Amino acid sequence: MKIGIPKEIKDHEFRVAITPSGVQEFVANGHEVYIEHNAGVGSGFPDEIYVSVGAKILQTAKEIYDIADMIYKVKEPLGPELEMIHKGQIVFTYFHFACDKE
Repeated sequence: MKIGIPKEIKDHEFRVAITPSGVQEFVANGHEVYIEHNAGVGSGFPDEIYVSVGAKILQTAKEIYDIADMIYKVKEPLGPELEMIHKGQIVFTYFHFACDKE
């Protein structure tokens, strides 16, 4: 499975959905992990650490959404992200429906 980790875009959200050790486990089990450039910096994980455990770094969220079978996020997808989710794609995240009246 191709797993994509986009950078979080919600205001004041600096976490990343997966640690380097999590990436290492996915890769060891035959999955491909794609991380958006600098997605882990706010959590203290520069791109180089992810690359060292087998992740591939992509430059944009669009590239992540285009290639991934599953999107792995901390927060719910926001406006521009919703438009990038494609049919059949798994989105693994915490949805906070109570915060959105729509």
